[in-house]
Amino acid sequence: MATIVPFCGLRPNAFLASKIASLPYDVYSRAEAKKIVENNPYSFLKIDRAETQFDYDINMYSDRVYQKASETLQQMKATGEFIKDSSPCYYIYELVMEGRSQTGIVGCAAIDDYCDGIIMKHEDTRYDKELDRIKHVSICNAQTGPIFLTYRSNDMINGVIFKIKNEEKLYCFTSEDGIRHNVWKVAREEDMNIILNAFKDINQIYIADGHHRAAAAVKVGLSRRKEDSSYKSDEEFDYFLSVLFPDSELMVMDYNRIVIDLNGYTPEEFLERVKVDFKVTVQGSEPYKPKTKGVMGMYLDKKWYSISEKAKTRINSVKDLDVSILQDKILGPILGIVDPKTDQRIKFFGGIRGLKILEMAECGVAFSMYPTSVNELFSVADAGLRMPPKSTWFEPKLRSGLFIHEI
Repeated sequence: MATIVPFCGLRPNAFLASKIASLPYDVYSRAEAKKIVENNPYSFLKIDRAETQFDYDINMYSDRVYQKASETLQQMKATGEFIKDSSPCYYIYELVMEGRSQTGIVGCAAIDDYCDGIIMKHEDTRYDKELDRIKHVSICNAQTGPIFLTYRSNDMINGVIFKIKNEEKLYCFTSEDGIRHNVWKVAREEDMNIILNAFKDINQIYIADGHHRAAAAVKVGLSRRKEDSSYKSDEEFDYFLSVLFPDSELMVMDYNRIVIDLNGYTPEEFLERVKVDFKVTVQGSEPYKPKTKGVMGMYLDKKWYSISEKAKTRINSVKDLDVSILQDKILGPILGIVDPKTDQRIKFFGGIRGLKILEMAECGVAFSMYPTSVNELFSVADAGLRMPPKSTWFEPKLRSGLFIHEI
């Protein structure tokens, strides 16, 4: 039984929504984020990445940076750039990319559901990355980046979404990358009750993207429970900001890899090592995009190949993933990439960037992947297992700054 509750959203004044909304904080380098804020002083990155308001000699994880984020948020509230709804509600958030619509419910998920395994994870997190968002949430007293959750499609929820989408929008704009963003408010009690009760009938919800943000929000909430001597239950910090999409509307793209060297092998030697476990077929000079699960593209020495594993012995749902096969049979034993989370020799590129970028691997090797499916994500999470890092790339990306949950 999942608990997804309405909340009093802090959100942009309508005439500023398109200027404030920004891509997630972690898709930019510091220099990229700083340039965006310089060009657009309303960008939410000045809160999500408040180091953009300092010179480079200031450590981006300094307490001064988080304090600046809090001060900026309060200032934008005071000037009316952000407004707060007076009563709890849900929101509907639609993103339209190249004619394909993806529509979700914006609400707050219970940290107890995360702790109890109702909200299921498929990736491990690193505490150093959690700590950044823990400080940000704690000092701002707000969750500023929604967690991307998914669930198996539900007719009751779909019915409410369909009805509300025929009503007047709160926001309607197209971002610079061509994504259309539409937002509606769900404020009628009967509609909110349908959504609340429908989620109570759903036993599993899955984190699609935002594992570190979710872990940080949960840890802040648990910490505040301990610190509050009068705590009973149902405080704002008991919930975290989420957008929940039905699985039927999600698009997972490929998440491709470059290794910058061949671990001491010549291209010929490396190819022979790969041929031990894989069928290798020359594809030519044009980028090769795999068309089925179990097949990967490989760019080596200015030539593209397709590769597929010869022996297909599977242990569990994780080992059956293409990204796992690549890690277990090539990246680890041949190229020496033992921990892809921390190894600086491997780089990851979401499929939205295309395959030509993989041809930067002039002295190493690149791999184009067939996308991991939503069902594979569900299977791994249901089994209590974890995917290798960078297994899924979802598009389009949620915008930060459109919804804020104050705690």
